Amino acid sequence: MDRNQRTELVLEGLDCAHCAVKIEEKAKGLEGVRMASLNFATKKLVIEADGEGLLEGLVAQASAIVKELEPHVQVRDAAEGRRSGEPSDTSLGWKRFLAGVLLFVWAVLWKEGVGGMDPGFRGGIPLLAVFLGAYFLLGQEILGTALGNLRKGRVFDENFLMSIATLGAFLIGEYPEAVAVMLFYRIGEWFQDRAVNHSRRSIAKLMDIKPEVAWLQEEGGFRKVDPRTVDVGARILVKPGERVPLDGSVLSPRGEVDTSALTGESMPRALVGGDLVLSGSINLDAPLEVEVVKSYGDSTVQKVLELVENAAGNKAKTEQFITRFAKVYTPAVVGTAALLAVLPPLFLGMEAGHSPQLFGEWFRRSLIFLVVSCPCALVVSIPLGFFGGIGAASRHGILIKGGQFLEALHGVRHIAFDKTGTLTEGKFSVEEVHGGLEWDRGSLLRLAASAEAYSNHPIAKSIQEAYGSPELDPVTLLKEIPGSGLKASRRGPLGEEVLHLGHGGWFQELGIRIPPQQDSKREDGARTRLHMALQGEWIGTVVLGDKVKEGARDMVQALRKEGIRTSMLSGDHPEVAAQVGKEIGVDEVYGGLLPQGKLERLERILKDRKGSGAVAFVGDGINDAAVLARADVGIAMGGRGQDVAIESADVVLMTDEPQKVLQAIRIARRTRGIVWQNIGFALGVKGLVLLLGAFGFAGMWEAVFADVGVALLAVLNAMRVMK
Repeated sequence: MDRNQRTELVLEGLDCAHCAVKIEEKAKGLEGVRMASLNFATKKLVIEADGEGLLEGLVAQASAIVKELEPHVQVRDAAEGRRSGEPSDTSLGWKRFLAGVLLFVWAVLWKEGVGGMDPGFRGGIPLLAVFLGAYFLLGQEILGTALGNLRKGRVFDENFLMSIATLGAFLIGEYPEAVAVMLFYRIGEWFQDRAVNHSRRSIAKLMDIKPEVAWLQEEGGFRKVDPRTVDVGARILVKPGERVPLDGSVLSPRGEVDTSALTGESMPRALVGGDLVLSGSINLDAPLEVEVVKSYGDSTVQKVLELVENAAGNKAKTEQFITRFAKVYTPAVVGTAALLAVLPPLFLGMEAGHSPQLFGEWFRRSLIFLVVSCPCALVVSIPLGFFGGIGAASRHGILIKGGQFLEALHGVRHIAFDKTGTLTEGKFSVEEVHGGLEWDRGSLLRLAASAEAYSNHPIAKSIQEAYGSPELDPVTLLKEIPGSGLKASRRGPLGEEVLHLGHGGWFQELGIRIPPQQDSKREDGARTRLHMALQGEWIGTVVLGDKVKEGARDMVQALRKEGIRTSMLSGDHPEVAAQVGKEIGVDEVYGGLLPQGKLERLERILKDRKGSGAVAFVGDGINDAAVLARADVGIAMGGRGQDVAIESADVVLMTDEPQKVLQAIRIARRTRGIVWQNIGFALGVKGLVLLLGAFGFAGMWEAVFADVGVALLAVLNAMRVMK
């Protein structure tokens, strides 16, 4: 997506989750909008235009929508600094609220005859005036908002419904109850707002890894600059206690950084000259000199923040269900309230007589429905729960690209793993070199290193290290085939010669004969064989060793206890794959798979597991991109993973630790469990109060608890996911 077609707006003062849903829906309906997503937790509205030159107009229209639905909300560009805004009238609001409370207490004491007030005088107009005064002082904001919404035709707004319910209580003479409901509704809203804001701050703290400054080296010293203005190749200084602003290569002899905010690793990471240091890390040691290797927009910290914040656009199915449910719930409850106020007294009145008391009683019961008709407990706590889970995962070095993938992780019942770099270290070492009559170890390694000079594959790096010389032959890379090998050319004594370097399965496809003793398992089945051919004739084989990652076996055993079956899909020789699979303890092993073969095998697993839970794939290489994209959940090892694999994945692990897979599953299950606790609790309490209210066993007090009380408890429960 072109950045010129995308913008982020911050909605300062947005505290109504139901209104946030309406703003998002209206923004999505604007002509020219490709995507619109409002994250209630971060108050960010992301808009993507469907063409050039549309964005400015869409921003203006979106701002108008916000002003229409939430007039007090201030809209600003996310790229701007936080505005100080207009002076707050919080002090005036509190004074008005306190005056209303005191007036209400006086009215109640007056009504009960405390202080020797004349009983006859207590029931007259003066007492009603005092109750009304307290009511308007306490509910001025709600009544004003309700009136404004009524002018716009919005009758299912919470403020309007609460106003109707309390004014209805006045109408039937329940003055103390009307004022008390408004009072406790305001108190509940205040506590709910505090809980939501605390939750937002907690989420923001989880993502507080953005560096603010960079010390740029210039003639005569270092100058404090914005990290976004620093070019690749520039030298910067990171002082002790500061965050590394940009990804770079360490120039200092040594250093030590805290990467816990990025990777979840609790132990500091030691650095030496030439090591890569990631932006967002905290320098723990002496001043660290760094040469910048990535611009701010491509830096690790920026990509992490973008992934987490953009995750709001990929809403979980549960979130989408709650949004649809909220649209139906309020009109249905309000409609039921209207029927409850009219039908029972009509039918019952045929036998008992149409007395005003009968109509008044059923009207009072219908008011309970109005108070309980707002789905705030759900539309507030559910998005906070999912986004809190995503934030908590990011704190452990697990980047989940949206609520839908967090929810999908919960349902995973089968995980397929790549082998090299995922379950094994991927740090190969050349153990043996076998050549024909004309080729010795040195000449084979020189030719292989020359062909692999431009590759980032772990095998290529190990060959280059084994060769250990900068002197290379002039070899031209013609084609690199992920999962198979490469084809190159070199100038030989008789002209151009074609070189093939790759796995035995690929050589078999090409019709290149390999000596039997080099094409079979020898001694240690966990070793990998890389064959070389010149002009279609085998010239040698390089044998490489790899090690199983620490913790891989424990992770597989823990997954089995969680009810998750495992398999390994490897491009390596089937016997090599089988040996590694046996050592780790995976349930199924498939070796000798080219990228297309991996995809076909995953398709079979998906077909066999259909209806039995989601299937995830974990990989790190360019040859894993298609499989990562096809799996129900693609998980990329990001520590050394290729960019294309990370882009194709739904979940990115910032380190190459296998245990992170298990941790991601557990965070997902905990998050979804808490989300459904809130759904069950909110609907259960609301349903119970509605039922009791219909039969006259619950009053307005219980209704207020079922509204703001339940919302408050649901928000507090949602915050548990961040611990």
